[in-house]
Amino acid sequence: MVKQDREPGKPVRLRRQLLEWYARNRRDLPWRRSRDPYAVWVSEIMLQQTRVAVVVERYQAFMERFPTLISLALAPEQEVLALWSGLGYYGRARNLRKAAQYVADQHRGNLPATAAELRTLPGIGVYTAAAIASIAHGERVAVVDGNVERVLCRMAGWEAGNSGAALKRKIEELAAQMVDPRQPGEFNQALMELGATVCLPRNPLCPACPFSTDCVTRGEHKTKPRSKMLSKEVAHALSIRIGLQPGEANRQVLLQQRPASLTVMPGLWELPALRDPAVPDRELRMTVRHAIMQVNYYVRIRTVFEDDVEAMIVPGGERRWIPLAEAAQMALTGLARKVLTRARLLPTASLDAIAPQPDGDVL
Repeated sequence: MVKQDREPGKPVRLRRQLLEWYARNRRDLPWRRSRDPYAVWVSEIMLQQTRVAVVVERYQAFMERFPTLISLALAPEQEVLALWSGLGYYGRARNLRKAAQYVADQHRGNLPATAAELRTLPGIGVYTAAAIASIAHGERVAVVDGNVERVLCRMAGWEAGNSGAALKRKIEELAAQMVDPRQPGEFNQALMELGATVCLPRNPLCPACPFSTDCVTRGEHKTKPRSKMLSKEVAHALSIRIGLQPGEANRQVLLQQRPASLTVMPGLWELPALRDPAVPDRELRMTVRHAIMQVNYYVRIRTVFEDDVEAMIVPGGERRWIPLAEAAQMALTGLARKVLTRARLLPTASLDAIAPQPDGDVL
């Protein structure tokens, strides 16, 4: 595959080895059961910067509510964000809906079939366009994500720590050479699966790799240093009241909507912030670690009674008392959903239970 290789049949052999490995080891993921371009598109957007285990549940719920591109295009934004809650990076959901509206208006609800045409749509870049075109339509085009880059750099002995344009071109060229012309979608998924499950960033499982005998580095190569996470301490109020009607289902939670002018999670509903983040231990309801992009938030949650709300909570945005049953269906921030679930106030399973993290909860 690389220039110095002199084995004429090597490309064919490598493709066969990878596809045979994939047939034996592929994970049974819900989006792999369909070649519908819309379903492929939704799954690829969800999987960007989000763990597969978290996407599984959200993908199924999203597709049940929005089974077609037209249904997504016609949906209110808040409803789309509510189904996206817990996945993070909410701009993806907004762009997905906007692109669906554009396709519904300009393409009669049908996504274009080629990668070149797909790239002309708002919110669809090179990677997503290649994934849709190859998986749904069988176009011979390479899909290059972080996992694929790592596999190819290790195979060829390239230093992945160098993120320059020259290296990027070499990776794209090698990826294009390797794509199986008969099964491009299957091949692309196989190569991404290899990087996600075997050719790991740390401690790769080289003996299990179908490319092990052809790999130059066997996992030993320079990689880009991982960015350091920043830490920040914050505190939020958990305020519950009983409505006018008796009964468990009548409980309400105080939520505050983030202003539309904010660049991070605009329009989402969250637990109000406390004026004083220094919550005394005796007043502490719970502590939660929550990651957003490159920041680890160490969150202290305090119970605040209704009479104390104005004195203890930072003003800002629209504030409302929401029935808990309704709150579960709203566009909550990941942190708000996590806290309410931990407090056993939401009638839904915790996302943490899907993929527990040994060192904390990062969504």
